[in-house]
Amino acid sequence: MSEKQNEEELNEKVVETVEDTTPEVEVREEEIEEKSVEDQLREDLAKEKEKFLRLFAEFENYKKRTSKERMDLFKTAGQEVITSLLPVMDDFERATKELTKSSDKESFKGVALIQNKLKETLKSKGLQEIEIKPGDKFDPEVHDAITQIPAPNKKLKGKIIDIVEKGFSLGDKIIRHPKVVVGN
Repeated sequence: MSEKQNEEELNEKVVETVEDTTPEVEVREEEIEEKSVEDQLREDLAKEKEKFLRLFAEFENYKKRTSKERMDLFKTAGQEVITSLLPVMDDFERATKELTKSSDKESFKGVALIQNKLKETLKSKGLQEIEIKPGDKFDPEVHDAITQIPAPNKKLKGKIIDIVEKGFSLGDKIIRHPKVVVGN
C-alpha cells in the first residue's frame, strides 16, 4: 500500500468517526434543549401557581371584607333615624322632670308610658345609653368636654363634674358622645 492509500483510508476512518459521533452530539444537544424547555415549563408553572394562590387569597380577603362591611351596615342601618330621634328622647326627659313638679299626675303617666315605649323601641334596635356619672374619669375618646371649671376638690381634678347631655352608642359605635363638664 502506498502512503497515499493509507492517508485516504485514515481520512475515511476519521470521517466515519466524526459521522458516528455527530448524532451523539445532536442527541445531547436535543436532551439539553428538552431539559431546558422542561425547566422553563416548570418555572412557568410555578409562577402561574403563585399568581393563582395570590389571586385566590386576595379574593378570600375581599369576601371577608365585604361580609364584614355588610354586617356593619346591617348593625347601623337605622343610625340616621335613631340619631334624629335622640333630641325627642331628650325632650321627653325634660318634660318628665317638669311634670313631676306638676300636680296633674294623670297626664304624667301618659307621657311616661310614651317615653318608655320610645326607649324600649330604640333599645331593641341596638341603641344603648353610655353609662357615666359625676366623678368618673374623663376619657376624650368617649366624652365630649364642653367646658372646664375649677374642681371643687383635688379628687375631682380631671374627672367629670356634671353631665349636660347623655351619650348613646349603636352597637360598638358611639353615635352621640356624652357632653360633660370637667374639673381642672
